[in-house]
Amino acid sequence: MSKVNIKDQYIKLGQVLKLSGMVGSGLEAKIVIHQGKVKVNGEVELQRGKKLHNGDVVTYNGETTKILQC
Repeated sequence: MSKVNIKDQYIKLGQVLKLSGMVGSGLEAKIVIHQGKVKVNGEVELQRGKKLHNGDVVTYNGETTKILQC
């Protein structure tokens, strides 16, 4: 499981996918999210701008990333 450290209260789902290397671009993030291929805390998420907070877990294409607040 990889980790994305955030300094603010939240980070948006599309940003997490890019920062973690799960996708190569914002456009790719938008496409896979709208296709229902991304899960947040075990639930399919269709909003690219979904705010993720400390402890949230993102899963896509067999990879998992956890959000940690610094």
